Amino acid sequence: MSLTFAVVFDMDGVLVDTNPTHKIAIQQFCTRYGFNLSEEELRTNVYGRTNRDWITNLFGTLPEAQLEAYAFEKEQLFRDLYAPIIESVKGLISFLDLLRANNIPRSIATSAPPANVDFVLEKTGTRKYFDTILDERMVSQGKPNPEIYIKSAKALNLPNNRCIVIEDSLSGVAAAKASGSKVIGITTTHTKEELHDTNLVIDDFNGLTIEVLKKVIS
Repeated sequence: MSLTFAVVFDMDGVLVDTNPTHKIAIQQFCTRYGFNLSEEELRTNVYGRTNRDWITNLFGTLPEAQLEAYAFEKEQLFRDLYAPIIESVKGLISFLDLLRANNIPRSIATSAPPANVDFVLEKTGTRKYFDTILDERMVSQGKPNPEIYIKSAKALNLPNNRCIVIEDSLSGVAAAKASGSKVIGITTTHTKEELHDTNLVIDDFNGLTIEVLKKVIS
């Protein structure tokens, strides 16, 4: 069996623990327009989904220009709130250094818009680590549809069963599994129990070694 494999990272909740700030931004946005989402509604219908998906769920079908305007408004709220406090998830930089030193391909597969990807990678200094970056522009169907992870594997020139996806959201885990990838769940958004349908669950990147990854991919 080939030892070649890649590690594919979701961004929000994986590279950075953005979901608490996204929640505040979404709540502020929704309050402006008369919506009051419960925590359960956020976890089920918003986290891990594209802006197109969740905004359409709220407002119904919208003209494209209005949809884009709402999405931009919400994401600008997020960036303004998060800029003063942004930091990478514990152990991430050391883990990325380890992957690079071992020539393990790395990619990002996120539902986030490109402005947020640029914002996070610039603020955390992590752009240099990634060979491939897929954002919301590259897919027609958001998670839990597996499209983004199928395309990530193709971009890395590997089959999905040689890709380890790191995900925090249940919709992301479902997308990764449906693509045929291995999945490591990280407990920034959900508990270990909620992430039971994965190959491994971690709290952060400390202690995540090449040997552990080989066990996951085998």
